[in-house]
Amino acid sequence: MSKSDQSFLRQFSLLIAGLGVLTLVLIFTALTIYEHEPKEVDPNAAKQLAASLAPNGAVYAGNTGRAAMEAAQEAATKAAAAQVAYGGTTDGKTIYDNLCHACHTAGVAGAPVLGNKSMWAPRIAEGLDTLVQHAINGYHGPDGNMMPAKGGNPALTDAQVKAAVTWIVDQAK
Repeated sequence: MSKSDQSFLRQFSLLIAGLGVLTLVLIFTALTIYEHEPKEVDPNAAKQLAASLAPNGAVYAGNTGRAAMEAAQEAATKAAAAQVAYGGTTDGKTIYDNLCHACHTAGVAGAPVLGNKSMWAPRIAEGLDTLVQHAINGYHGPDGNMMPAKGGNPALTDAQVKAAVTWIVDQAK
C-alpha cells in the first residue's frame, strides 16, 4: 500500500471516529434534555390524540358494509330527530317563518304560494290529514312538484308539521 493510501485511510478512519463520537454526544445531550422536560399529566391526552388521528370517514364494502352504512344513517336520523326544532314550538307561523317560507313564498319546486287560493284549493280538497301526511313523509306530485319530508328538517315533530300545515291552510281560506 502506498503512503498516500495509508494517509487516506488514516484520515478517513479519524473522520469516521469523530462522527461516531459526535453521534454519541448528540444522543446523550438529547436524553439529558428529554429527562428535564415536564411529563404529560392529562390522562385524556392519548384518547384525544387517537381521536384526532382517526379517519373522518369509513369505507363500506359489500353487504356487511352496506348494513353498517344503513345502521349509521339510521343512528344519525334518530340523533337528528332527538333534537326538537325551534324549541319545540307548535306555533305554525313561527315554523313557517323559520322553514316553510323558503319554498312557499316563491313557489320553489312547484310549492303552492302562501295565500294563493287557486293553488291551494285542490290540495285543501284532499283534506288536512292528507296534506299533513304529505308534509311529514314527503310528496312527489304528478306534475313534477316536490315536498321534502318535514320540509327538509327531520328535527320537526309530527305535531309541529301539523301546526305549520294548519296555519298555511288557514291563510289560503
